[in-house]
Amino acid sequence: MSICNPFNCTGLKLHTSKRHFTSHFINQIQVTTTPYAIPLPCYIGKFVVKELVKRGFNVIAVAREKSGIRGKNSKEDTLGLLSGANACFSDVTNLDSLERSVENLGICIDVVVSCLASRSGGVKDSWLIDYEATKNSLIAGKKFGAKHFVLLSAICVQKPLLEFQRAKLKFEAELIEEAKNDESFTYSIVRPTAFFKSLAGQVELVKDGKPYVMFGDGKLCACKPISEADLASFIADCVLGEDLINKVLPIGGPGEALTPLDQGEMLFKLVGKKPNFLKVPIEIMDFAIGVLDFLVKLFPSLEDAAEFGKIGRYYAAESMLIWDPETGEYKAEETPSYGKDTLEEFFKRVLEEGMAGQELGEQTIF
Repeated sequence: MSICNPFNCTGLKLHTSKRHFTSHFINQIQVTTTPYAIPLPCYIGKFVVKELVKRGFNVIAVAREKSGIRGKNSKEDTLGLLSGANACFSDVTNLDSLERSVENLGICIDVVVSCLASRSGGVKDSWLIDYEATKNSLIAGKKFGAKHFVLLSAICVQKPLLEFQRAKLKFEAELIEEAKNDESFTYSIVRPTAFFKSLAGQVELVKDGKPYVMFGDGKLCACKPISEADLASFIADCVLGEDLINKVLPIGGPGEALTPLDQGEMLFKLVGKKPNFLKVPIEIMDFAIGVLDFLVKLFPSLEDAAEFGKIGRYYAAESMLIWDPETGEYKAEETPSYGKDTLEEFFKRVLEEGMAGQELGEQTIF
């Protein structure tokens, strides 16, 4: 069995050991999709399903009847997005429901690929999805035979200051411990950098002649963004790659690391306009967060609002690159690259075709 979310999870049937992890033994993959997503990476599940189907796997996708941004996708919409897979509908936050759904399929599962992530990054939602629901996928997967677990995590957990990062790290640790205690079980933990989608929030604004908004001088952070298709391909590689098992795998896209200033200049060049930047002091966010933290003590219901402020501040100032805790620096040159799709090509496509299918929903900052 497997779980994936906003995306999805996938599981496959693999008869394997830690030393014999080859495609000869795979015949069944299960993928699960749910309506939850994180601020940066988690709508990737449908792309993972598509990639696994393309590679010839028998994919089972577990989804909620209402999925997508704010649950706007109907059951029929979801079935269309998971074309080529055997889709079933369940609730990954309820272990009993999930196990019944998998049991009703009458199959054994060998690999789980989980792309579950909180939609909003709220405190309770983070622990419900990034930890509990993901753990449900592991428990149910192993119950029905899974011997390998591919986890879509996030590179930002290297420097955990947010609740969803702490939830992800807790599950990562338990997944690693599970493999230590069970020699027949393996894992691959994928930590991608920024998705193209998460960097496209200002494309239409620049196209319409508005300024490009950035914090500080636009060089506070950088990333090596990766496309949905390239990340899905890397995740599929983790299903079979012997060199990718029992490892934590940070991964970015091709090319050099890009700062917000680089991204803005790229956009203005593509639209043929003179660069026009609106530089916002990062201290404004620090002040707002301080106020919210104070108010939370008086009004606990503001807990998520305070967390959202911290999430915004984190992504405004922290790079999505390899973090060196000894030097306290991010290392662009040490961040692995994968794939062929570039951010510039993506921006060109969005300028021509719009953001249809790339809506940010709760992930929107600007």
